[in-house]
Amino acid sequence: MDFLVKRDDLHECRVADSPAPELEPGQALLAVSHFGLTSNNITYAVLGEAMNYWSFFPADEGWGRMPVWGFADVEASTHDGVEVGTRVYGYFPPSTHLVVAPGRVTASGFTDVSAHRTALPSVYNRYDRVDTDPSYRPEREAQQMLLRPLFYTSFLLDDFLAENEFFGAGTVVLSSASSKTAHGTAFLLSRRGGTEVIGLTSSRSSEFVNGLGVYDRVVAYDDIESLQPGTAVYVDMAGNADTRRAVHEHFGEGLKHSAMVGVTHHDRLGASADPPPGPQPTIFFAPAWVTKRTEDWGREGLQNRLAEAWEPYVEWTDTWLDVVHERGPEALQRTYLDLLDGRIDPSAGLVLSPS
Repeated sequence: MDFLVKRDDLHECRVADSPAPELEPGQALLAVSHFGLTSNNITYAVLGEAMNYWSFFPADEGWGRMPVWGFADVEASTHDGVEVGTRVYGYFPPSTHLVVAPGRVTASGFTDVSAHRTALPSVYNRYDRVDTDPSYRPEREAQQMLLRPLFYTSFLLDDFLAENEFFGAGTVVLSSASSKTAHGTAFLLSRRGGTEVIGLTSSRSSEFVNGLGVYDRVVAYDDIESLQPGTAVYVDMAGNADTRRAVHEHFGEGLKHSAMVGVTHHDRLGASADPPPGPQPTIFFAPAWVTKRTEDWGREGLQNRLAEAWEPYVEWTDTWLDVVHERGPEALQRTYLDLLDGRIDPSAGLVLSPS
C-alpha cells in the first residue's frame, strides 16, 4: 500500500495497492511498522519540487510519496549483510513496504544506494539498526519518530546561530512557535542563554506556547509591532510571507539575519511578491550543516553531541507531548489532511501505522 498526494495539489490524495515486489540480488524489503506525522512532513511536500524531496520515493507521474521518519523491519533480503528481522530507523514513504539496496553496511546500519537516491543528501539515505544504537529505547520509539528529525534540525540551528555568534544580535525571533522544530530550538537556546528568545504564534496557540516555558516572550502575529526595537535574528518556521515582511519592516536595519526553515503556513507562501526590506531571507538547509559538522567533528563526534542534547530534551517533552496512535490508510488520509489544514492540536504527536 502507498499513500499518494498530488504534487501540484496537496489536498488531493489517494491510496494505491500493488503486488509485493520481487527482490533483485543485493536488495532488502523493509516492512514499515509505524512513522511520525508532523508539520515537517508537510514541509517536505511543499518543497518537494524545489528541494527534490519527491525524488526519494518515486511514484506515478504527477503523484508523490511524502517522506516520513519511522521504524521498519527487514521482511526479506538478498543481501548477505542484512538479516531478516533486523529493525531499523530512518526515512520512509508513507507505505507498507520499501525496497532498498543496502550499501556501506556496518554494525550500526546501512545506506540505501539505489540509483535514484545516490545524488540525494546522504543523511536521508541512512538506516540505523536499533540494536546497536546507544540512544534507542523501545519505549521511546514514538518520541524518536516524532521529534528526533525535528530536534536534529533544532540542534543544528542552535549550533549554526551560536557558531555565527548570533550575527551580533541580542534577540532570536521564531515564527510558528508552537511547532516542534521551533520550540525545540527555543529549548536549546534557553539552556544556552545569552539571548532573548521570542516566539510568534497564533492567538489560539498562545496558551500552549507560554506553558512550554522556553520562550522569554510569546507574541501573537498581529502584535509584532509591540516588540522592542533592537538587533534580532529571525528564524522563519512558518513560511508566511506577510509575517516575514512584518518582522523585517519592524526591525529594519536591526535585523541581522533571516533564516527560512519550515513552511507550516504553506497557504501563505506567496502572499507578498516583493522582497522584504533588510537581509535577504536565506534557506537553512540542515544537511549542509551536517556535512560541515561531520567534517569538523567526525560522524561519531556529531552523533555524541546530538545524543547529549537529546536526553534532557526528550525528558522535557514528557511535560507536554500527547502521543496519538492511528492505524490504516483511512486514518492516514484523514490525519494528513487535518495536519495540512492546521487542525491538529500542537501538543499532539501523531504516530501512524500504514496497515
